[in-house]
Amino acid sequence: MSQTFSDAEIEEEQKHFSNVIATFQQYAQYSLAANNRRRKDIYTLSQGDKDLLDVLGYRQKLQEVDRAILANAEFLKLIVANPEIFGHDLDSPKDADEDKAGCGTLHEHSHGDVHSHSHSHPHPHNHSHDHSNVSQHQRKYKPTDFDMDKLRSTLKQFVRDWSQEGKEERETCYMPMKDALVAHFSDKPSPELRKNIRVLVPGAGLGRLAYDVANLGFACQGNEFSHYMLLASYLILNRTDTIGQYTIYPYVHSFSNLPDRDAMLHPVKIPDVLPSALPAGSNFSLVAGDFEEIYGAEYEEGDVEPQAGQWDAVLTCFFIDTAKNIVNYLRIIHRILAPGGVWINMGPLLWHFENNATNDPSIELDLEEVKILARKIGFVISDERMIDTTYTSNSRSMLGYVYKTAFWTATKA
Repeated sequence: MSQTFSDAEIEEEQKHFSNVIATFQQYAQYSLAANNRRRKDIYTLSQGDKDLLDVLGYRQKLQEVDRAILANAEFLKLIVANPEIFGHDLDSPKDADEDKAGCGTLHEHSHGDVHSHSHSHPHPHNHSHDHSNVSQHQRKYKPTDFDMDKLRSTLKQFVRDWSQEGKEERETCYMPMKDALVAHFSDKPSPELRKNIRVLVPGAGLGRLAYDVANLGFACQGNEFSHYMLLASYLILNRTDTIGQYTIYPYVHSFSNLPDRDAMLHPVKIPDVLPSALPAGSNFSLVAGDFEEIYGAEYEEGDVEPQAGQWDAVLTCFFIDTAKNIVNYLRIIHRILAPGGVWINMGPLLWHFENNATNDPSIELDLEEVKILARKIGFVISDERMIDTTYTSNSRSMLGYVYKTAFWTATKA
């Protein structure tokens, strides 16, 4: 059963996508204005205070931050250089094909091949900076603080997933999950024997965990809903020629809790590995869309459910607390797993829709309740433990948040 979408849903999807593009394109203007506020504040001080700040090199630091912001802006322009080929007609949302408003494959990465499907979001290799195709809506749209916060978070996500600097944080989360996956399929000890084992990674972000799983020989599919992450992941996964090709400055947006200037201004090179260097025959894809709509669509009695029992493993990293209804998330994971399949989880319970302003439902369970629910749905939980980790943290900052994340493996009974 194929899913169809109303004209209103299509137009809303197009509008949201256009707003995201506008946020990328207006990053420099927004961020430079925020930094210029600091300059204006200097002029409210006495001459003596200004002289002391000049001795410290404070104005010079502001200039360095401007240069870092402009460097980030050039990188972000590469991501959205040609937005019209992402399957969206930005000037005529009502004329968009219905399939492009729903859930489809963003791109499939099978050792050097990129396949475009409905709702495909490919970039050309030669990045144009001509924005004559930007819609009138984009020119008028003023990104909110929330929009810009998501964009700044995307820059930090690049550090976590695709830099040497993010390796320690990344491995704290991903290594236990990969080890558990390999252990569950210990009868397939080599990558050559794992090519028919299908692994799903919902909430894939910029795709590093899914990439790593594919690099172990598994047939891995990532799923991501955020347009910010989807746009960014395409550049890294499909338009990167060399290790360290891009330089970003992810920490220049806040002057708080910094031990020194370098903690804010140090550059980060990405990526730390070449994504196209997957072994020959690797099966790696990233699908765009809402997890529940793609993998949990309701079917009429007698219809074939294409996802039911089709996955040998599901890996959820910092994902299950994005649920509005955790019962449905767990029910979907159980249904799409094959008999004896494994669900490997790691993450906190920072319920994303708690106290939301959009009147969305939000079921917020504690950890013990989540585990009881999982068992009621039909999982057998084992290897339970807590793992302390940060998330997109600046390791040089004076402030850091540590999550006490819940890890477990669970098999479908």
